Amino acid sequence: MDVRRLRLLLELSRLGSMRAVADEMRLTTSTVSQQLAALAREVGTPLVEPAGRLVRLTPAGRRLAEHAVTILAAVEAARVDLSPGAEPAGTLRVAGFATAVRRSLLPILADLAERHPAVRLLIYEYEPFEAFDLLAGDDVDLALTYDYNLAPAAFDRTVEYTPLWQTVWCLGVPAGSRPGPDTVSVFRAFRDHTWIANSRNDADERVVRTVASMAGFEPRVAHRIDSLELVQELIAAGLGVGLLPADQPTRDGVDLLPLTGPDVTLRSYAVVRRGRADWPPLALVLGMLRR
Repeated sequence: MDVRRLRLLLELSRLGSMRAVADEMRLTTSTVSQQLAALAREVGTPLVEPAGRLVRLTPAGRRLAEHAVTILAAVEAARVDLSPGAEPAGTLRVAGFATAVRRSLLPILADLAERHPAVRLLIYEYEPFEAFDLLAGDDVDLALTYDYNLAPAAFDRTVEYTPLWQTVWCLGVPAGSRPGPDTVSVFRAFRDHTWIANSRNDADERVVRTVASMAGFEPRVAHRIDSLELVQELIAAGLGVGLLPADQPTRDGVDLLPLTGPDVTLRSYAVVRRGRADWPPLALVLGMLRR
């Protein structure tokens, strides 16, 4: 079987339409259709079938797409094995959220440049769902992502992930507010306030709605802000309350109320496509991030 055709089948299972696959792979829709038809002849069974104006995978197509994950990962591993023990060299593309770039990447850059000058890093700031899309499209080699213990991420089996670090989050509220004995009590005390959520990722809003449901109310999310500094300014101005990291300083007018029972913990990860982690530049940086 032609591995390029297997890649097209896997992309069709992920994206759902010939047009989307053609755009992703920079091909024509006709070429995608012809290649998948050729793959069907190779395996001796139909792999796609009409579904209205679109197509969908047949049961055999879905099974072959599952095999394609393993096959393509093995091909990637074989390519790495062609140059065992080589000095890491190449351009490593990293997409990550801002805190991970500051906390995980920046501290290793000087050591990387001194000891492995042939490895070049390109750094892009993206939220997790954006980074996952870039990783799936092979537009980056490494994604630094996060989730919360109360809003866990669902990792696709086409990727491998490594936990990096965790940080506790609190509820940011106007100064002078009294803490509660537990998370639910804290949330219940602010049930009538407006709430602030992230404008680029829904993970913290899912945490807020989960805890609010435990406290018996529906939070009124009125503001969606990406900058933690701006979130603090809104809180100080009395415009709402929102989640903030416990390990960062706060401005005047903002207090952090501890959240315990349940706690709220942000968890960071290094995520790569399955079969790529042994590529020498990527393996090197992954090892440095773990340390």
